[in-house]
Amino acid sequence: MSTYGEDGAKRPVRGVLVKVLLHHRTERGMSLEPHASRCVRRGEVHELVTTDHRETAPGACIDRVGFLGFAELACAGVIDRGDELWIGGSRLGTVLGFDACHFPNHYNILISADRLVTGGDLELRPEMPVAFTPVPGPAS
Repeated sequence: MSTYGEDGAKRPVRGVLVKVLLHHRTERGMSLEPHASRCVRRGEVHELVTTDHRETAPGACIDRVGFLGFAELACAGVIDRGDELWIGGSRLGTVLGFDACHFPNHYNILISADRLVTGGDLELRPEMPVAFTPVPGPAS
C-alpha cells in the first residue's frame, strides 16, 4: 500500500533485523549527510541508530547515539527524512538523516527518538520485521 509523502506516493521499505546491537555512545561524532533521502537496494544491510539530536543541517555532529542493530532490506526503495521506523510492530521514531562514514559498506540510518535506546533495551531479536514507512499525507 502506498501513501503520500513530500514528493508523492512511495512504498514502504521493508526488511528484517539481522544483528542486534547493545551499546550507546555520547561522543560518537557522526556527521549528518546533506541529503534528505537515500535510495536503497534489495539485499543491502544498513545500521539503525537512535539519537536525541534534532539538528538536520548538513554536517551536523551527532554524538549521542544508541545502536539498535543491522537490517537487511527485502525491497528497493527510497528512505526519506521523516519516514517512520517500525521494528516488530512498534514505532521507534522517525528518520533524522544519514551518516555515511562506513559507506559503501552501509549507511548509519539515524532515527530521531525521545531517548537513546539500544537493541538490548528493546529486547530486539534477529528476524524481527523492519519497515520504513512514509508519514501519511493528503491524497491528490
